[in-house]
Order: sequence, then structure tokens, then C-alpha cells
Amino acid sequence: MSTLVIVESPTKAKTIRNYLPKDYQVEASMGHIRDLPSSADEIPAEYKQFEWARLGVNIDNNFEPIYVIPKGKNKTVQQLKQALKSADELILATDEDREGESISWHLLQLLKPKVPIKRMVFHEITKDAIQKALSNCRDIDENLVHAQETRRILDRLVGYTLSPLLWKKIAAGLSAGRVQSVAVRLLVQRERERQAFKEAQYWDLKALLNHEKTNFEAKLTILKGQKIANGSDFDSKTGKLLKNKKVIVLNEEEATALKERLKGKIWQVADTEEKATIRKPSPPFTTSTLQQESNRKLGLGAKDTMRIAQSLYENGYITYMRTDSVHLSDQAIAAARSCVEEMYGKEYLSPQPRQYKTKAKGAQEAHEAIRPAGSTFRIPKETGLKDKELRLYDLIWKRTVASQMADAKLTQIAVNIAVEDTIFRSSGKRIDFAGFFRAYVEGTDDPEAALENQEVILPNLQVGDKPQCKQLDVIHHETQPPARYTEASLVKTLESEGVGRPSTYASIIGTIVERGYAQLRNKALIPTFTAFAVIALLEKNFAELVDTKFTSKMEQSLDNIASGNEKWLPYLDKFYRGESGLQNQVKIRETQIDPQTAKAIELENIDVTVKIGKFGAYLEANYGEELVKSSIPADLTPSDLDPQQIETLLKQKVEGPPILGIHPETQEPIYLLIGTYGPYVQLGDKPQGKAKKPKTASFPKGIQAEDITLEMAIGYLTLPRTLGEHPDTGKPIKTSLGRFGAYVVHDQGTEGKDYRSLKKEDNVLTISLDRALELLAQPKATRGRRGTATQTPLKELGLHPEDNEAINVYQGPYGVYFKHGKTNVKLPDGETVESMNLDKALLLLKDKTPATKKTTTAKKTTTKKATTTKKATTTKKITTKKIT
Repeated sequence: MSTLVIVESPTKAKTIRNYLPKDYQVEASMGHIRDLPSSADEIPAEYKQFEWARLGVNIDNNFEPIYVIPKGKNKTVQQLKQALKSADELILATDEDREGESISWHLLQLLKPKVPIKRMVFHEITKDAIQKALSNCRDIDENLVHAQETRRILDRLVGYTLSPLLWKKIAAGLSAGRVQSVAVRLLVQRERERQAFKEAQYWDLKALLNHEKTNFEAKLTILKGQKIANGSDFDSKTGKLLKNKKVIVLNEEEATALKERLKGKIWQVADTEEKATIRKPSPPFTTSTLQQESNRKLGLGAKDTMRIAQSLYENGYITYMRTDSVHLSDQAIAAARSCVEEMYGKEYLSPQPRQYKTKAKGAQEAHEAIRPAGSTFRIPKETGLKDKELRLYDLIWKRTVASQMADAKLTQIAVNIAVEDTIFRSSGKRIDFAGFFRAYVEGTDDPEAALENQEVILPNLQVGDKPQCKQLDVIHHETQPPARYTEASLVKTLESEGVGRPSTYASIIGTIVERGYAQLRNKALIPTFTAFAVIALLEKNFAELVDTKFTSKMEQSLDNIASGNEKWLPYLDKFYRGESGLQNQVKIRETQIDPQTAKAIELENIDVTVKIGKFGAYLEANYGEELVKSSIPADLTPSDLDPQQIETLLKQKVEGPPILGIHPETQEPIYLLIGTYGPYVQLGDKPQGKAKKPKTASFPKGIQAEDITLEMAIGYLTLPRTLGEHPDTGKPIKTSLGRFGAYVVHDQGTEGKDYRSLKKEDNVLTISLDRALELLAQPKATRGRRGTATQTPLKELGLHPEDNEAINVYQGPYGVYFKHGKTNVKLPDGETVESMNLDKALLLLKDKTPATKKTTTAKKTTTKKATTTKKATTTKKITTKKIT
């Protein structure tokens, strides 16, 4: 008897094969094998006549989805069908969440097996887990399938109904999404709060005191019996002093006068207070908390965290990484407690095993927290893992082990010191028992170093003691606007509000940045002009769809569908159809929304009009007697736009660019301009007609217009600069600035060009021939496509399982593509950098290689026949869901 087991990815197949009987054949579906059409090309011809066809969902027939086999998946489907022919049993072993259940259901619908079928689920890939799962197979859970399908249809209806409206009213290529737009609105709301924030200033005093040869600090808290204002007394959203706050707000003059008055006075301890506190360890990781902590501690974005976690799971290092649960199995608790006892001693164990309860709204997905796999946890340094995989595994290991450790015991110490009519307060903290701090402290990589930072040691002060004042300083404070969202804080907010599911947050954040709704700078997500325009339109016309509470209720309904407590069809019908349904509301609003109003953006403290145009954001203002329009550089966001920049852009448009100076050799003027992609310089005036355009030069990213000098401009206008000849070839070596930064190139004529990127310490204007030769002698990171060697990948997909060579995604002159060795594959229609993964790449490479060989070896006389055959075999298979 032979058994066919189907999983999603080759990596998972490779790992699980080690724990199954030898006569079991394991194949990969490469993710979903059916989906809604991703583009107009994929819509079957027989449906194109209907208005609903662009949705991929027949809204007139019980929301029947049109399923097609995505581009590049036909070969996989044929391979699975072929493997099934020789099998006596089929086991569907896709992931245990809704998405995995859906993949299994689609496999069942498409393969139509005539042999017995089993559904096998597991949350870790270990021998024990796989053996147990084999003994406890079940049927496909139709409720989970309906929940996933409803979610997919709902997302399609929202996105494909609202996005065309944005194209008509604001600009082409924009998109709206059920969760995406809510997330963008959070960013915009926070930026509005920052713009409306009014900075407040206040002053206080800080003293450096000494007692028994120990220095310590104290801050002014009371003056004449009244509390001195501190940061908590001001509204975090407006910057203003909170109402009914009876505090003294000192200005600089008052604080300085108080300092002079206290000089030479006697300081005496008025009272002391000690308070014992305990700190309990955090629960093990969920998807959301892993993304947050990975961003804070390791600097990894949500998508990188999930990509690495998936690799760890599929290779058997951790449990399933998409989960809302903080629960640990008895086996996991025993393994964690064993690690604690072995590495830290029994005294660091919690008295009783700790079990945690999930608090997230609508928690679902897998039934256990993310933890090291197995009945014993592998020590991080003994896993053989490297780099980011090791660091993430180490984080998961520490958090899991710490969850079973004893509480940390601390003593908070407060000392009030009187001087004249003031009270200064000194605060200390003593760690009496480190407990779980020995293994894990949130927000730090080194628990031992963190223990020192946790303690603030004060001298042994008693009432009546008279410490000496060594220094007294006036301290200036400014209230700070609300912090912008980082990936970690946005994930935390989305989860706490019950918006979307943690397993989707990585792709949502990636989409927001990739589609130009936010820029990621120093971990902060900054909304763009496009984000402001889109959110303003949605708020005014579809307020519910971008409201966190409404979206949270939608998630609850989807959870109810998953548990069988709510019917999916009536829910979809109510949401989309009828007088108050989305379909009708969009039709009504389409006639009411004025495009010119929708394109305009309202910004605080800006007197000009900002609009979204065909080529991005632009200014519109009266400059003198003239109405002027000027493009806003692509890297500027609403937070960057100030009156000075507006004046510069408008003045350049009307009066022409300013002159930096005269070129010493050509005696031509050098102009400083600001273009779509930032500042650049131009040598000489623009000629009339078709004459040769003047030379221009751009600058490295990060250089501001005000920092550019005449000397810099002259230097960059010399690029490309010839450094000399290569000693081996006699061919020229040049340096210049390209799209991806500064580089050196060895121009070998017919032999091609050899590129290397300059390092951080190199300067394109001063680099020497010897340094260029040193860089050229270093091996390339990649080989093949022109320019790739000097590029940084847009995304690293992973290593090919057959040759361990990297598969990376790059931006090419004709679009985005991925590369393996010397093979380049353009991303298919509908795929983005964010959605592309290793499994999809392997599938496309599998299809490309044989086709390439066939083409290059085919004889000229059989070209027509080969083309016809190929066309026939790649025709999409169309299926629709049967209504039950």
C-alpha cells in the first residue's frame, strides 16, 4: 500500500519525509493551487461579458467564486495528479490554520481523488508530533474553509469595489483594502495629531548629591507645598497642560532664580520609603508579540521575522509560527523547566508550572504558542543555525524558558530631601532576586547587562542625614508629540483593536510601504501625501470601512463563521448588496465626490494647496500674480513640508533655480534644482530646440539641498571619473554614482563591464585607483544580469534546496525579477515583492528551465508545432465552487 502526502512547500516536504514510513511519497503543492483571478487576463472568456466578472465573484449567484489555476501552477497540478494515480491513500498535511485548511480543500476539489482521504494536522515537525498526527487524522473542517473563503471574498469585494473609485477620483493605481486602509488611517491619524501638537516648555532643577562617598541624583518635585509640573501633566496629543492640574510650571527665569536661592543651603533627608514589588515573566510568543519583540530587539521587520520563522518551523526548529495562543503543552512546559533547572538551578524555577491564558480578541489559528520544537529544547548555540535564524531562534528559546522561571523580586526606593521650601526626590531600585531576568529582559539582547541597567543604587540614607550638594542644574524640557508608529507598535495596535489577524500583518505593512502609502525611516512608518488623500476620501464617504471598531466586528463575524455560529452567505449578502450595501453606496458616492476636492489634501500650518496628480503630489499656490504648480520631491512626506521648502519650490518654478556659482573651467553657471527624486545640479542653461541638453549630476541619498556647496557640485559634475587603467587588461577603471549608489567599474570593452559597489567608508569623489583595484579584486555577491552585482536585493527568498544558491528579488530596468544563478525570472502578473516567496520561485524556476532547454534545442522546422503545443499545455483550467 502506497500513501501520497501533500504539504505546501519543498522545505516542509523534505523535513517531514524523515519521520514518515519509507513507502510514503511526499509532494509539495507550492502554496495555493487555486485562487480568484489576479488580473483581467485570468478571467475566463465565458464570464467576461458579465459586470461582476472583474471581481472574480458572481455576486448574482450566491457569491460564487471563480477559481482558476494561477499562472505557473499547471505543472504542479499535473505532477500531483500523476503521483495520485499510483497511491492507495491520500493524506493532506497542510498547515493547521484556516489558510492551510483552505489549501487542503482546494486540493480535494481539484484532484478529485478516488482513494481514501485523511486530513493530518500538527503544530511542530518532530518525529513524535508526526507519528501522533498520523494516528489522529480527521476530515476537512468545512467551517474553517468557509471562514477563509468568506474572508477572501470579502477582501476581494472591498478592494475591487473601492479601488476603481480611487482611480477615478484621485489617481490611477491606488488601492483600498479591508485591513490595509484601516492600518493606513492609523498612520494618518497619528500624523495629524503630531501636526496639531503644540510644543510646551517647562523647566525644573536636578541636583547631584553625595553621601558617604556615593553620588546620586535628585529632581525637584515640590515648591512651597505645590507640585512641580512634569511630562505627565501635559496632554500627550495636544501638548497643552491638562485641565484641573494644580501644578507650578516654571519658566527659565524662575528656575534660574530658584537655583541661585538654593546655593549653599542645607539639604536634609525628610523621609524614605521602600516598597517591595515583583515582576512576572511575559507569556511565550504569539505571532504578534514575536513580530513586535523581533522589531525592537533584532531590528527585523514583520515580513522578515515571518520569513525566518517559517524557515525555522519547516526545518523542525520551532512550532507553527501563525498563532494567537499563549498556551504551552505539558510537554513544552516540562522541556522549559528542564532547561531552567539545568542552566540556572532549581531556585530559578517558578514554584508551580505556569500556564497562560490568551487575551487577544477572537484568538484562533494554532492551539499552542511559538516555542522551540520537540520534547527537549535545543540550546541555541548547539543548533548549527547562523545569523538571523540563530538570533530569532535564540529569542524564542529565551522567551519560552523565561516563561517558566520564578518572579523577579525588586525593591523600589524613594527618598525625599528638603532644602528651604523645596523637596527634591531621588528614586532607586534594587534587585533582590533576579528570577526570570537571568534569561530574558524585554527590549534587550543581553540579560546579564540588563540586570545592571535595571538597578539604580542609592547610598544608605536615613531621615535626618545631610547629603552634600555638589552640583545644581537648571533642566529645560519640551513636550514631545505622539510617537509615530513603528512596525512593532502598529502590530500591537492592530491586534489590541482586533483588526485583521496577526498572520496577515507582515504582508499588510509590506503592502502599505510598497504601494507608497508610507515611508519607513529609522523604523518609523511615515504616511505620504497619497495616504492623506485616500484616507480623507474614505473617512468622508465610507467612514465605517476605516473604523477600527467596525472592522473588529467584521473579524468577530468571521470567527463566528469559523466556529459554525454564523452563516457565511447571509453575512456576505448583507455586507455587499441591498440599499446600505457596499455596492450601492459606491454607486451613490461616485456621483457625489468631486475629483478636484478629493485630490486636495488638508494639512496643518500650510497655506498652499497640496494635490495628488498623475505623477505624484504637487503644490498649487498664487506666487505674485501667477498661479503656480510645482512637483513635490518623491521622498518628501507631509511631515517634511515646511514654509521654507514651499518657498524654495515655488521660487524655482517661477524665477528659475538659484546659481551656486561659476564652473572654473567652463565659466558656465551651476544651478541647484530640486527634482522628483531630490536635489541635483545643472551645468549651464537649457538650450532652445533639440540642441544637446546640459550636463546634470545627482547626489547620494540623504544629502539635503542646503548642504550642497559649489565644490561638491563641481566634484559630482566630473562623474563618471576615470581613475586609470587596469594593470592586467589596460582597460579603463571609472567611478560614478548610479541608481543604487556609488560604484567602480572596470570597462573591458567587448568582454563586458565589471562593477563593484563602494563601501560606506569610500568617497566617490576621492577614491583612488589602488582602492578601486582592491574592490574589483573582491568576489561579486551575485553574477549574471547586468547591474545585479552592485544591487542590494529587494528581498532574499532563501536558498535553492538542490544547490544551496541564493534566490533573490531585484529591481531591473524592465521591472521586478528574481534570480537564481544565471537564471532570471520576471515576477508574474499579480505578484509583488511582498507576496513572492521561495516556494513560488522554485515553482517558476521549475517551469522555466525545461522550457528554455526545449526552445534552444528545437529545430527551426518544428518551431510552429512546439509553440502550438506549449500554448495548449499552458491554458488555464477554470473551475467554480459548487453551491451546497
